[in-house]
Amino acid sequence: MHPGFHAAKNPEKPAYIMAASGEVVTYAELEAASNRGAHLFRQLGFGPQTHIALFMENHPRFLEVCWAAQRAGLIYTAISSRLSAPEALYIVRDCGARALVTSRAMGDVAGELAAPLADLERLNVGGRLAGYASWEEACENQPDHPIPDQTEGSDMLYSSGTTGRPKGVVRPFVEKPFGTPDSIHALAGGLYGLGPESVYLSPAPLYHAAPLRFNMSLLRMGGTSIIMESFDALAALQHIESYAVTHGQFVPTMFVRMLKLPEADRLRPDVSSLECAIHAAAPCPIPVKEKMIDWWGPVLHEYYAGTEGNGFTAIDSEQWLAHKGSVGQPLNATLHILDDAGRELPTGEAGVIYFGGGGDFEYHNDPEKTAESRHAKGWSTLGDIGYQDEEGYLYLTDRKAHMIISGGVNIYPQEAENVLINHPAVLDVAVIGVPNEDFGEEVKAVVQPAPDASPSAELEAELLAYCRDQLAHYKCPRSVDFADELPRHPTGKLYKRLLKDRYWGKQDSRIV
Repeated sequence: MHPGFHAAKNPEKPAYIMAASGEVVTYAELEAASNRGAHLFRQLGFGPQTHIALFMENHPRFLEVCWAAQRAGLIYTAISSRLSAPEALYIVRDCGARALVTSRAMGDVAGELAAPLADLERLNVGGRLAGYASWEEACENQPDHPIPDQTEGSDMLYSSGTTGRPKGVVRPFVEKPFGTPDSIHALAGGLYGLGPESVYLSPAPLYHAAPLRFNMSLLRMGGTSIIMESFDALAALQHIESYAVTHGQFVPTMFVRMLKLPEADRLRPDVSSLECAIHAAAPCPIPVKEKMIDWWGPVLHEYYAGTEGNGFTAIDSEQWLAHKGSVGQPLNATLHILDDAGRELPTGEAGVIYFGGGGDFEYHNDPEKTAESRHAKGWSTLGDIGYQDEEGYLYLTDRKAHMIISGGVNIYPQEAENVLINHPAVLDVAVIGVPNEDFGEEVKAVVQPAPDASPSAELEAELLAYCRDQLAHYKCPRSVDFADELPRHPTGKLYKRLLKDRYWGKQDSRIV
């Protein structure tokens, strides 16, 4: 299955709609545009498995470029639109791209890349950009029928770099005829009921693995995607109503933003069309998910997985209500919970989560990091900590890299974060370890206050007491700092490395 199949059957059906601008791209338009793009890639000498990079915001041409690469058998790397020029340059060079496709909106950063990437083909969408050829003009006179040697391509995406430099994730490449569905396609249809009648709200950046792969899968199925240019809590609810959205994919911070809207605004849009609300990327605090199920009904579906594709757990609302806090049971792999020495731990004890028998992967150009992710028995890990209950349900504790060691005691900051985020004066929160002469580290909370709350010594005391009422005191922050905004990735992941570096005296920290 692929968009050409649906273009032949229902050419005027919207393949996707840009939520803010209202621009509609039909299946006929997507088919023609991606065919032209595939011909352009062949004209440039790009055969199967040639690498290209995309560096753009959620733009109407984004998925057209992806489908052009997909049907030409290329390997395409979507780069975060939030990166600086040196950070983007690192990924373009590391992935071995022979072309960079960017957008006019990325002009300031893309302009800095033109000279150091003079040896690459450089194209941009959406208007003239010095140092780049126009994607639209380059495609304009290309044929709109398929290239004769269509074959399935693949993405090669990079980790978000929340704990270090981003890593390119290489999954095994097998040459397949164009139209061969992948594992995400089967998952999206079989587990979540996505199909040709689905209307899918996509509020996150397309350069991230889940939004990109789910949108590509939906377009194989013939559904319609509603692409938000950027997330806004109230706008998302309004889009659910106005487009009668049946499916959507969210991250817990989006739920928090929705729940903290004024009640009159929050409850005004009709969200009854929702059949399935998928969420992942970060653990969801139990009270937040309880409120979402109370509001939207038992339509929430959570999963735990990574860009690496080495394993997948899933849980629906009914299962979650019976196993609150769980991210589900494994569907395609075996779970192993190990201590620091690599030994399996008993049920209920927290350790590093490994998957066995799932998908294979490597970190591009980094055999050391690949080896660090492996156990001697061939199992692989994403670096997360968790435990299983007696029924085999997995619970996430935190990332190993985020653990605080204070006076020899291991503290997982996610526990305090899950408590504090439910305080009405807190819009966002990070709990980190900061230097302490006696204990090595002490626990600190960095809080972004809600719009109607003001930083003060009184609010700090209130938050500390609120946390201590619900957790053992050693797990709670000893102090609170306030910030206008936390360095959070649009996918919901928090750049704790950036926050910690500020307290540990590192001046060169940046989001990568």
